[in-house]
Amino acid sequence: MLSHKINRTDNGMLGIIGGSGFDRFDELKINRRLECATPYGAPSAPLVFGKLRGREMVFLPRHATDHSIAPHRINYRANLWALHAQGVRHIIAISTVGGISAAMVAGGLVVPDQIIDYTHGREGTFFDGVDLPLQHIDFTRPFCTGLRQQLLKAGSVAGFELLDGATYGATQGPRLETAAEINRLERDGSHIVGMTGMPEAVLARELGICYAMLAVVVNPAAGRAGLAKEISLTEIQTVAETAMQKVRQVIGALEVNHGH
Repeated sequence: MLSHKINRTDNGMLGIIGGSGFDRFDELKINRRLECATPYGAPSAPLVFGKLRGREMVFLPRHATDHSIAPHRINYRANLWALHAQGVRHIIAISTVGGISAAMVAGGLVVPDQIIDYTHGREGTFFDGVDLPLQHIDFTRPFCTGLRQQLLKAGSVAGFELLDGATYGATQGPRLETAAEINRLERDGSHIVGMTGMPEAVLARELGICYAMLAVVVNPAAGRAGLAKEISLTEIQTVAETAMQKVRQVIGALEVNHGH
């Protein structure tokens, strides 16, 4: 049994998990960096504590600062445990995604409200009956409703239109999907596709962390720009660099109210 008890009652602070294209948070006025040890190993990088416009935040790049950790190799349990242990009770997860439905155009910002999990072989729970007693948590709504609304409001304050609601299809990676796989995801109801939303979202729920995602559409998913057109990683990088500037402004306009 782990000695660290899960606390779901205190208000805590805001954590930002950075994805592809958001491995650094230069706008943050850094107070300190902390290398953490957890019962599940080391997180992706040291936690970065600082202030943005006077608000305390903690930043963690999920792929490491040099973007060296593949999606299926990320130690999601260590990342979430480290943030929780340092008092983080709200998380904004920045994720790059491919657009499946026509409304999900490159450069757009989306606040998803649902997830379909296609990943496999990842350590996806703290409650495995070994470290902590088995529990079956409710995951009907995988994202924190209140935090989603605050993200949408922040987008409006920053002057950007954030798409409200989408189903995120979480795939294994690190390869991109085939056109047939994207067709399957669309039939299943996915509007966007990414590689890191699970088990991150469910681990946050198990720890009582209010978790919402700000997804950045960086390319049409496989086959959505025409079957003859291959996905250009150079184009993805260009779109991501521009879109992440919007993301930084949205985070700067965010005002987190406590509670789920």
